[in-house]
Amino acid sequence: MAWIVIIVAGLFEVAMAYSLKMSDGFSHLWWTLSFLATAVLSFGLLAYALKSLEVGTAYAVWTGIGAVGTAALGMLAMGDEVSFARIGSIALILIGVVGLNLAGSH
Repeated sequence: MAWIVIIVAGLFEVAMAYSLKMSDGFSHLWWTLSFLATAVLSFGLLAYALKSLEVGTAYAVWTGIGAVGTAALGMLAMGDEVSFARIGSIALILIGVVGLNLAGSH
């Protein structure tokens, strides 16, 4: 169950980053409120999951989902540059998160 919570927390982190971008430096009220709500949800779910998961692995998964999800959203929906280097870097993040999970399960 804690792993599902971490995944959802990571998705809220992606929403948080998107809301932050759309808030345009906190100049748009609704996007600013969206940022605050998704930040509280993301960190709250992370805190809950950390009750039963190792901090290093859980944090890596949470930030990995956030980084990969935000980069993919930027490239797919927001006009960010798409390149082999970016896609390769995303793949390396995924490999690192999977590696941490495999190394943590004895």
